[in-house]
This record gives sequence, C-alpha cells and structure tokens, in this order.
Amino acid sequence: MTQDFSAVAELMHDETITHSFTKDVALPSGKTLVLLTLDNGLDHKKPTTLGPNGLLELHAALEKQAARAKSGEIHGLAITGKPYFLIAGADLSAVTRLSAPEQATAMATLGHRAYALLADLGVPTFAFTNGLALGGGLEIALACTYRTVSTAAGALGLPEAFLGLIPGWAGVYRLPRLIGPENALKVMVENPLNNNRTLSGPAAYKLGVADALFEPADFIERSVAFADGVLSGDIEVKRENSVDPSDPEVARRWLQAADKAEQFVDAKLSGAAPAPYKVLEVFRQGLKLTQKESAELEIQALTELMATNQFKNTVYAFLELVQKRGKRPAGAPDAKLARPVTKVGVVGAGLMASQLALLFVRKLNVPVIITDLDQSRIDKGLAYIHGEIDKLHAKGRMSQDAVNRAKALVSGSVTKEVFADADFVIEAVFEELTVKKQVFAEVEAVVSPECILATNTSSLSVTEMGRDLLHPERLVGFHFFNPVAVMPLLEIAATQWTNETTVATAFALGKNLRKTTVRTKDATAFVVNRVLLRLMSEVQAAFDEGTDAQTADTALAPMGLPMTPFTLLSMVGLPVAQHVNESLNASFGDRFAVSENLGKLVDAKIATLWAKDGNGQPMLDPAAQALLSFGGKPSTKDQILTRVQDALAEEIGLLLSEGVVAEAADVDLCMITGAGWPMHLGGITPYLDQVGASERVNGKKFNS
Repeated sequence: MTQDFSAVAELMHDETITHSFTKDVALPSGKTLVLLTLDNGLDHKKPTTLGPNGLLELHAALEKQAARAKSGEIHGLAITGKPYFLIAGADLSAVTRLSAPEQATAMATLGHRAYALLADLGVPTFAFTNGLALGGGLEIALACTYRTVSTAAGALGLPEAFLGLIPGWAGVYRLPRLIGPENALKVMVENPLNNNRTLSGPAAYKLGVADALFEPADFIERSVAFADGVLSGDIEVKRENSVDPSDPEVARRWLQAADKAEQFVDAKLSGAAPAPYKVLEVFRQGLKLTQKESAELEIQALTELMATNQFKNTVYAFLELVQKRGKRPAGAPDAKLARPVTKVGVVGAGLMASQLALLFVRKLNVPVIITDLDQSRIDKGLAYIHGEIDKLHAKGRMSQDAVNRAKALVSGSVTKEVFADADFVIEAVFEELTVKKQVFAEVEAVVSPECILATNTSSLSVTEMGRDLLHPERLVGFHFFNPVAVMPLLEIAATQWTNETTVATAFALGKNLRKTTVRTKDATAFVVNRVLLRLMSEVQAAFDEGTDAQTADTALAPMGLPMTPFTLLSMVGLPVAQHVNESLNASFGDRFAVSENLGKLVDAKIATLWAKDGNGQPMLDPAAQALLSFGGKPSTKDQILTRVQDALAEEIGLLLSEGVVAEAADVDLCMITGAGWPMHLGGITPYLDQVGASERVNGKKFNS
C-alpha cells in the first residue's frame, strides 16, 4: 500500500500542503505537551484542507511523537489550526482527480492511517478546535481523546452526505458513540440535507462534541490549562451523551434513529442520491463492529462513492459554482465604483419587507427605516423584526448588546420624508406595476440625487418601473428569495438605463449581506422564477389534461428535488404563482399556459391541492376537486418527466440566447442557490445534458 500512497501523493504534486508544525509546551504540572499546529502558510481566505501529501506529513509527525510517547518523553499531544480554522476537510479538488478505484482507496486509507495513530498515540491527545472544523476536520478532533472548542468556531459538522460521500475517516463510527445515535444522525444526515447546516462552537459543546468551551481571546492558553488539568488528574471529564452500543437499549435507539433518518432522506431525495443512504448503511452495520472493522467498511464505501456521477456533480456544483463563480460573479463592475451605504430605507412593512429590514440591520449594522400606509402596519412590521431578533438571542446567535443595537437601529414612519438621507431604498410592496411606479415617484421626490433605488419584484419589468423616473439610471432590480435569511441568492437586474455605479453598489451591498449575487438582464421573472414556473406549468398542464394528482406531483421524483411541484405551489401561494405565470404568459406566450383550474382555486381562496385522508396520506382536496375540470389525455410519470426535461432545456436555451445571464453556469448557480436545485445533479444544465434533453431540444449540449 505504500506504493499506492506514493502514487496518489505524486498525482497531487501541486497540492497546497497543510503542514504539521510541532513544539513542546512545558506545563505547570511538570509534564510536557506537544502542540501540533496544522497550517498551509496562507491567510484566512485560503482554508486549510488535507490532501494526500498533507496526510503523509501528518502521519510522519505523529509517528515521531508516538516514539517519544513510548519513551516517556512526552505526556500528551494537542492538535490545533491556524487562525479561524482547524481543518476545512479533505481537499475536494484533489479528490476529484482520483480516476482509479485504487487511488480512491489509497486516499481513504491515508486518512484512517493518520487518524488511527492520533487515536492510539500512547498518551492522551487533545483537539483544540479554534475555528472551522468540517468533515475530516471534525473527524480529526473526534480521533482525539479530549476536545475543547472556541465560542467563535462558526462551522463544525460532517457535511459528507451533502457532498456525495460519507464521514469516512471514522466520523460515522465515533460520533454516535460520543453524543448518541440521534444527535449523531442529525449532524451527519439531517443538517447536511437541510442547506448544509453546521454547528457553532457553543452548539457543539452543548451536544457533547467538545468537553470544554472557551472564549477566543485566550483560547489556546485556556485549552492548554485544561489539558494540564486532565493530565495531572485535577480535571475529570464527564460525558452525559456518550453511549455504549453493546447496551440493548442503546442498540434499540440506534436502529430506531436510523429508521427515522431514512424516512427523512426519502422525503428529501426519494432515493435519487446514494450518499445519505450509504451513511445510514455504514451507521447501522457499525453498531456491532469494532472501529477497525468499520474502517474497512468506510474505505470501501468511499471508494464506491468517489466513482459516482453524483459525487462528481456535487463537487462541481459546490466548488466551481457556489464557491468560485458565486464569489466572483460574472458582469460585476469594479468594486471601486460602489458607493457606501450608511442608511437603508424599506418601503413596506409586510412579511417580505420586514425580512429585508431584518437582514439589512443584522448584516450591515446601519440604520434601517420602514414605511407603510398606517402606523398599525408599521407596528406589526417592527414587532416581527424585534421578535425575530429575540429568537436569535434565545438561540445564542446574538448577544444582548447586539440585540439592543439592532433594535435601536430599526425604526418606522408613515411618511417617506424619512428617506431624505438614505443611501439605498428598496420597495417590497404589492406586486402591481402601477403601485410600484407610484412608490418610486414618491421616493424620488425626497431622496438625494445619489440615493440608489431598488425593487424586490419577482416578475415585473424593472424598465417599466423606471420609465417615468427623473433618474432611471439609479434604479436596479434587487430580487431576494423567501425566506430571506435562508436563501442565498440575490438576482441583480440592470435595465438599459442602469449605470455601473448603481450596479457596483448593488453587488457590494449583496456581498456585505453575504448573498450569492448574479447579474441578470431585466427580463420577466429573471432566471429562477422563469425556470421554476416553466417546470410547474408543464406539471400543471399534465394535471389539467387528465393526469391524476399523485402521478403528476411525483413524476419528478427521480430528480430528487427539495419538494414536489404541488407542494412548492402551496408554499409559494397559488395567487402568487398564478400572477407570475400570467406575467410570463404576457411576455413569452403559450409556453407559460395560464391554468383555468389554478384560476378557479385562486378565486375560491383555496390554498393547496392537498388534504389528508383517514390514514394521514395526501389526497386531492375534495373542495378543490369539486371546482376542477380535466381533459381526457392523462400522462405517465415517465412522459411527464421527459416533458419537463425538454421544456427546461428549451426555456434555458431561450433565456441564454436572450442574454439574460452571461453563461449556462449562471443559470446553474441561480437554481442551486435560489431554488434549492440538488447539487448531486451538478446544476440544471449539466443535468439536462446528462439526460439528453439539451440535444433533443436544442441540438447541442449546454456544456461541452
């Protein structure tokens, strides 16, 4: 196997190596602690990761310390990272270059080899988790005997199920024994599939992932003191959540938790991606295995998964789209053109406007003022904002000082004169063009010549909103997705008049709001809603033509979308979906057919197609069914799936030919960050290429 290690290390000859630096620390108790620091020599913008060369260096460093431990020269070893990072996980760009199964096996084995030595060094080992610890980064901490974590450590987790892998460096084995099977599956399965959520340092400590929690200012010093206390016997570590799988009650909980997690995965993916199921498979088998036996199973699983299209698709979507293109948006002007934003105005105090105000005050820490027609609406909006801030405080995500500052920065008024000194004013009022034009006329009359005006419209023409303005060059589309705090995408739509200063300010603002920004042309529904509504229109049409509701709604299950079309329809709201579809129909014709059935439901104020039968299973709501009429041309699931694939290929082809965005990659980025398009499909255009729809409809692939 040594030759395989050398081969895979040579393959990654250009790897940015995370080095293992060691130094001896003399403890007050008279004992010696080795402090091993993982550092790639780059600043905090370049996370530390572990590739084959870094793992070989880590193993060599640990071998040397194991020899010292055996001779009694040292009494403990602690591992930590450069500022803000322990380890961000395996080097995914390196992993994707592994073309042969034996190379994947070697990479998987390298991690186990180093981590096993850390777990059995001959002296107690400590992880001082000073910052981000994801995947292999958290697993290196789990391999240690004891763990401390910083309150500032902002992202801890095992995201492998999201990436198309399993926590295969013993995380799937060690974590459930440390914090219990239920908590472990939340970290390994539920969090990754819920927008790749992670744990904060305090949350990790509360679960029992860490034994001690310290502030960042003196984190290393206090962690060293903790290690000294443990080594000298002055500190006894107790773990309330740890379990022994040989206990029959624990075994029952273990399998029950796995069954519950599998139901969650089925609901999310409908079997469309293998990695989460493989996590559960290895988790179940690990109940009765030794760590060494589990390691063999994990290596085999990693070898299999690294060869799947789902893994390659996910890494492309995550690294190339979200991480790279998302941080360097196409068409963004020079950031030096951007104007500072020191005060924000929000027109409206409804739910969307209140969400926007909350985001602005939290991320920008500047005064934010909302306006509406009367004081009662303003009071309701402010109450919502204050309530959400209080929830964040209760969850430990905002300090009391931050809460007080945020609440003090938000205010409301019934007059737009309060926008006189605002730098940026965004409207989030009723989706009606005449209403929005009136709002902008009123705002333009009171703001400074430099103030930028923005609309959060989802489907209306930004150009038409600006047609009667004195300065249409300062108007820009600034479209968020609901819920605003969760969905990463921000579509920035420039009109024929919008100048580059306005666009540059919009991009700078989006970056400060920590959103993924994409520049679009001012075209009806921009990107995400146009693509989504085309998908939903085809399913709705199949339903109206006589396909039963269950067949129509589940036909797209092989895609593994985050929700079914009719569930999405209910979440968006039938009136909103119908309104956007009408706008698209007016712009693009019968490709977006306006459903008479949907119109009947909207008129009757029926919110959803679905009800529950006596067994709690979904069924077509009898009240809805009574209103609907159907054709006599039902479709099969396969026919609907192909129909939707071809429709999406057509619509995206047209969208690109119109220049709505720069490239197909921007459509992919929009759909992933704005619609939750599954990363295991690699983006919507690679998916349409892979299933043949691009060539069927357009005669060529989107991506060559």
